[in-house]
Amino acid sequence: MKYTEEHEWLRVDGDLVVVGITEHASEQLGDVVFVELPEEGRSVSKGEEIVVIESVKAASDITAPLDGEIVEVNPEIADNPAMVNEDPLGKAWFFKMKVKDMKALEGFMDEAAYKDMIG
Repeated sequence: MKYTEEHEWLRVDGDLVVVGITEHASEQLGDVVFVELPEEGRSVSKGEEIVVIESVKAASDITAPLDGEIVEVNPEIADNPAMVNEDPLGKAWFFKMKVKDMKALEGFMDEAAYKDMIG
């Protein structure tokens, strides 16, 4: 897995990239009560806000980590937002995307670098 400074994790699955938020991010958010996912088929640009997460503490956004197209979203977390707190690195993935340049993943942190960043 790769990690972003925005506390997202990225996992390559064939020719797709699966995106979710880290355990650290889910802990910082507190109890997640609402998730708004992007539409499948939507083209996105790196840095574009594409997911809204609301928790008992705050609302925050997930931005697109790469340029590409959203090809699948996880409807289970829209129906059961608490999954984000229960299994952030597994069942609570947010979306899968077909990215324009898989080599762009090389610019993200590995797990050790991410753990150093969050202390």
